[in-house]
Amino acid sequence: MRDAVRIWIVSTRVGPDELARHHALLDADERARAAALTQPATRDRFTVAHGALRLLVGRALDVPPERLSWRRGRHGKPTLTRPRGGPQTSLSYSDDLVAVAVGGDRAVGVDIQHPTPGLDPVALADRFFAAEEARQVASGADAATRADRFARLWARKEAVVKAAGGRLWPHLALPVHRDDVVRCGDPAGVHRVTDVATPGGYRVAVALAGDAPYDVATAHGLTG
Repeated sequence: MRDAVRIWIVSTRVGPDELARHHALLDADERARAAALTQPATRDRFTVAHGALRLLVGRALDVPPERLSWRRGRHGKPTLTRPRGGPQTSLSYSDDLVAVAVGGDRAVGVDIQHPTPGLDPVALADRFFAAEEARQVASGADAATRADRFARLWARKEAVVKAAGGRLWPHLALPVHRDDVVRCGDPAGVHRVTDVATPGGYRVAVALAGDAPYDVATAHGLTG
């Protein structure tokens, strides 16, 4: 049977009561990290994102969400440690949306990107991406197409790096535009990356360790 990964797309625009419910689920480390964020909108987004992760993983495992624990690795990749043997998870947020991925035994990475107004995707791609990918971004017929191509490639790169547990910056030149099976260098490993259909101008990608195909199911909101 093929492996599967479930992805939820969740809005961070919530009312004060729902925000308080998310905050109540966080552990001491997450609350400290949220409190360290100086911008209220950024702090609220962090709170909703991590609360949503706890709600969705807790629901999948039939465990109270406040009893879940993650340990961050050398480069910040979180691994579920309580309960042991739980699914691989990943979290990403951009603008006012959060992407939560819950998989199985294979390491998973998810990334969501929204084109940022004011940034020059052609200049950024030329600086950070492989030459063929930079040309692909630059050849877009208009500004919206160029921004979308850049966001898609960035999301794919970050999903692979998150699954690998590495650092993004050394891998921005990692080619991800042609094939769905990508070899990441540090730590070394092969990953399969998949684009996830998402409305509203966002780009989402998910990656699992190994080259075996897998199924992706997507839901919108915490009730999906």
